[in-house]
Amino acid sequence: MDLKAEISTGNGAMTSISNDQGRQILVVDDEDGVRNALARALRNAGYTVTPVSSVHEAKAKLTSMMFDLVISDLHMPIEGGLELLQSIRESDPELPVILITGAPTTESAVGALQLKATGYFTKPIDPPRLLAEITRVLKMRELAEVRRHAHEVTRKDSAERGELGRVFDSALEQLYMVFHPVVVWPGREVYGYEALMRTKERELGNPALLLDAAQRLGRLNDLGRTVRRLCAKAVKEAPEGVPLLVNLHPIDLADPEMYSPASPLAEVAARVVLEITERAQLETVPDVEKRIATLREMGFRIAIDDIGAGYSGLNSFALMRPDFVKIDMALVRGIDSDPVKRRLTTLLVQLCTDLNIGVIAEGVETRAERDTLSEIGCDLLQGYLFAKPSAPFPAPSW
Repeated sequence: MDLKAEISTGNGAMTSISNDQGRQILVVDDEDGVRNALARALRNAGYTVTPVSSVHEAKAKLTSMMFDLVISDLHMPIEGGLELLQSIRESDPELPVILITGAPTTESAVGALQLKATGYFTKPIDPPRLLAEITRVLKMRELAEVRRHAHEVTRKDSAERGELGRVFDSALEQLYMVFHPVVVWPGREVYGYEALMRTKERELGNPALLLDAAQRLGRLNDLGRTVRRLCAKAVKEAPEGVPLLVNLHPIDLADPEMYSPASPLAEVAARVVLEITERAQLETVPDVEKRIATLREMGFRIAIDDIGAGYSGLNSFALMRPDFVKIDMALVRGIDSDPVKRRLTTLLVQLCTDLNIGVIAEGVETRAERDTLSEIGCDLLQGYLFAKPSAPFPAPSW
């Protein structure tokens, strides 16, 4: 009997799968059979598991133990998974939490997204998807730990900050862009390319670490200007008529260079879509609506990134009045087999269609995801199914 049957009935066994040995997982479910089966399966997969039957017990464990991941049933007596998630987010905004439910609803899925749930699974659990998600989540957890370590390093004495500055200078000098196609499906044509930064400086080779170092050093403007200069050059080398999607950090919106007609990117504004990331920080930018309006007057179009990743997208809609929104891969992944994700995405596409906003689904990795998105009216797609980011501009595989 497989994990799906085991978790839905509380019986059976699962063959061992190699994973991160010793990782601590808290399992919360009031049904003894489901809780015990899930705990047994995860132990067989190499994890250290602490099973509890209520949110009250879970909160007590979280105050006395360290966990790498929490898996919680959504519906339980007195308090459920959303209440537990709310409590966790008040003390730890990064702890991964996967919610599982036998009665999925759009309301609960929206609540999970707003509270930044890491995953939302319906019972009976599909074993490969759950284990793959756990592996992915724990790798992201490791990246967060690396970033925290980088924070600690950059808080030390000025000599160490000077060393980080030297490495950052080297990273800027070796910065280059790769490009990821956005395709029109089923038309089988390239709509545009997203520009993604890379550096040959090995110590800051991960873009997240490079961005983190820029923030710690107070040099986000230096990074943003370098990226925009490289993107302006790339636009002139891109296929004729194809726009370039350029990521902006909110701090870029406060940089006077953004609004200078002589800036490199301003010269090619008609072929650039500015993709706003880290939207939760927009509130820190003064006169943000006026700034967005100025960029539009210069010829830029605006996209909101990561709709569905947990932040309230409706606030961003009202604030920026975007030309495009990008549906986060958290909604795209497995949409063909997840009715809640499909329903949520359908509602987003319908809303954007009514508002004359283009929709781009990112993170498309399978034909089934591609076909499902096309069925619900989302024809602008981006993901490894078509091409991996590279330089020069890669041709998609159909």
